[in-house]
Formats: sequence, C-alpha cells, structure tokens
Amino acid sequence: MTALLVLGVVQAVVLAVSVPMLLLAFMLGVVLLFPPQVRMVRRLAELNRRLVREWTGVEVESPYLPAPPPPVPEPNGMYRSERTLYKTPRVPAWNNRWKWMVKDPATWRDDLWLLLDPMVKVSLLPVFAVMPERALLMYAHWTDLLLGATVASRLAGQVSHLRRTRNLATDSQAAEMRRIERDLHDGTQARLVAIGMTLGAVEQLVDTDPQAAKALLTKARESSAETLTELRRVIRGIHPPVLAERGLADAVRALAMDSPLQVTVTVDLPERPESPVEAAVYFAVSELLSNAARHGDASTAAVDISSHGADLRVTVTDDGLGGADPAKGSGLNGIERRLLAFDGVLALNSPPGGPTTVTLDLPGVLPHEPADKLPRGKAIAVALLWCTAWCPSFPQGVVPAIFKIFGVEEKSWFLALHVPEPWQWPVIFAMIAVGGTMYVMAHHLRANHESRHLPTKFGC
Repeated sequence: MTALLVLGVVQAVVLAVSVPMLLLAFMLGVVLLFPPQVRMVRRLAELNRRLVREWTGVEVESPYLPAPPPPVPEPNGMYRSERTLYKTPRVPAWNNRWKWMVKDPATWRDDLWLLLDPMVKVSLLPVFAVMPERALLMYAHWTDLLLGATVASRLAGQVSHLRRTRNLATDSQAAEMRRIERDLHDGTQARLVAIGMTLGAVEQLVDTDPQAAKALLTKARESSAETLTELRRVIRGIHPPVLAERGLADAVRALAMDSPLQVTVTVDLPERPESPVEAAVYFAVSELLSNAARHGDASTAAVDISSHGADLRVTVTDDGLGGADPAKGSGLNGIERRLLAFDGVLALNSPPGGPTTVTLDLPGVLPHEPADKLPRGKAIAVALLWCTAWCPSFPQGVVPAIFKIFGVEEKSWFLALHVPEPWQWPVIFAMIAVGGTMYVMAHHLRANHESRHLPTKFGC
C-alpha cells in the first residue's frame, strides 16, 4: 500500500507536468513537447504494469500499436514525408513517430489513467486496511481495464508481426529457389550436357569403332544413374517424398537412419501437423543433425518431438564439442527464419565442451479445440456483477435523483436520502458510478478472455 501511495505522488507530479505540456503542444503549437510527454507517461504506465504483475501475478499486456518502420529512401536517395522530400530520414522519422503517438488510442488511455488513478487509490484505502490482498486484486483489474491491451492493439501487433515474418519467409523462399537453381545448373544440367555429348560421340563411332562406342555407352549409362541420384537429392531438398507420404515421425526416423550419428528419435504427436509445419520441422532437424556431425564432432544425438496442447516442441541434443553460435553461420539463423513464419522460437544451450541442446517451440500449430469458455471463477464473477450492478445504479442512484429533482419527500430505503443534505448528490453520483463500473468490469472480464484466445494464425 505504501508503494502505491508513493506511486500516486509521482503520478500527481507527472500529471502537473503533463497538462501544461499537452496544452502547449496542441493549443500553442509547441509540438516538440508532445513526444516527451507521451514517453514520460508511458514509462510510468509500464512501471505500474510491472508492479501489478509482481504484486498480484496479473499480466497486464502493453496496448501500444507497433512503432512505424524507419523511412525508406526514394530511388533518387531522398526521403518522403507527405508531399515533402528530405535529404536525411530525421524529419520523416520524427513525423511518423508523432503521428503514431497521436493516433494510438493507448496514448489517451494512459493520460486518462494518469488523471483517474490517484483517485482510485484513495478510494481503495479502506479496502486496503481490511483486505489488502483483495484490494490489490481490485486495483490490478482496474489497471488492466485502462492500461491493458485491447483487441484492436493485439490485432495490430499480430498484423505487424505477420508482415515481418512474411518478408522473412519471402526472402528465405527466394534464397531456397536460388539454391535449387544453382544445384540444377551446376550439377544436373552439366551432367545432362555431358551425357548428350557422349551420345553424340557414340553416334560417330558406332560404325567405325564399335568397341569404343560400347565403352562410351557404358559411361553414359553410369552418368545417367548419377544424374538420377543427384536429381532425387534435389527433389528431397525441396520436399522429401517420405515426408509427404508417411508424415513427420517417419521422415525424421529416415533422417536418423541416413545420419552418420547414432540418433534416437522419440515422437509423441496425437495428429499430424499441417504440411508447411512438417516441412519446417523436418528441415530444421536435418540442419541440426548435419551441424552436430560436421561442426560439433558428435557421435550420438537424440531427437524428441512432442505436443503441449496445441504447441509443438522439438528438442535436439547431441554430445558434441558445444560452443554453437548463430553468429558464426552455423545454419541456426536459417532455422530461425523458417520458424518465424509460424511464430516459432529457437532456444540454444551449447556451453563449450557440450552437450548442445536446441529446442524449437511452435505455438498453436497443432489441431486443437479453442478454449473459449470462461473459467469457473471468472464466470461466477461476471454473473454476480451483471446480477447486482442494477442495485447501485438504478434503485440507489437514478431513482433517488428523480426524487430529489421533483422534491419527493419519501426516503424509503434509498441510502442517499438518509445522509445529510450536502452529501446526498455526491452519494447519488457515487452509486451510479459504482453500478456503471460493475457493468464495465463484467463486460471487460468477458472481452479480455475472448481477446486472449484470438487465433494466432491467419489463413487466406
């Protein structure tokens, strides 16, 4: 409670500074004051979110829209902002960030929180004195109401993330196409040209030197077999047939059999993932086993593929030398780019001397039933709020107000009419505010639960 009061004092000071800065920015045109004011309030709001998380365990997500990307130069090297061109990106970047702050609803929600939060803290003081834990939980829900993420901000963050991952996936696909083209040009195409030249020589020698022609035919047949083997290797690099026909488990087991390492494979999947997910995991495991054999000097490895609800987790462990580092070009960056298309994360633990453990987590990629029902406790809270909010708002708020306006002397059971005259209107307004807050809390609990279970993947 003491920390909350101290934070309230800090909020009062920040409020006293913020109001003049906003007035100067929007009434007198001193727009340079607006970004510092926003950053100052956002730091304070982020501090409040962190303290609420530490005290109550309630996670209050940041609601801010994604920051604008840096300006991109035009073909002539200039940077555009609206209809004006600039030689440097400084002014366009400042303009973009200013518009981003102004148009972000969370900016104004932070200011509203800064204005109302000290009053909320003061009103909760009696509850803190009697039930401090309950008061902290009430304050956490209040913080989540104004400072938490909304459906719009979550969707905006997901769209921005999808845009970045789409660009990375496009770059990875282009690099893969260049690799396939290079393999076909330098390998298969060169062998086919050599076979054609050999057959041309056979055509010239078949009448004059049959023995030499027969030897060249034998050489052409061997070259065609090698070309077919190389072509199959290229096809496996695009999409292995065993992966399409038999699924991820058997494809990884086939990798283990072909690997020079002694590999043990454990797979526990209730259903097959989608084809793109299987391909990403297959090539990631293939790359990790290759790294362990070529760079880690390992002799054994273990691959574990399991599910945690809708999440897919892959763990690859080897007994190599360790010291793996994505910055050294070990192929881990390519694996991360593959996983980003599915919001996947790569975790690496490779101390010098080994062993090396790589964990791949792909959230929400397995078939599952969406958990859209409210937990029992929240459902009871929402029902109680909806069933009791009418009492303070209407019988104890609106009806006494009507009695006061029309001079009705009947006091009945209306609490506001039994207090001294100067306090009657404040009590009426407080009752209406309590009822409205209860309705808002009931709606917020339901909407917050639904927004947390929005699908994380978008289909076309």
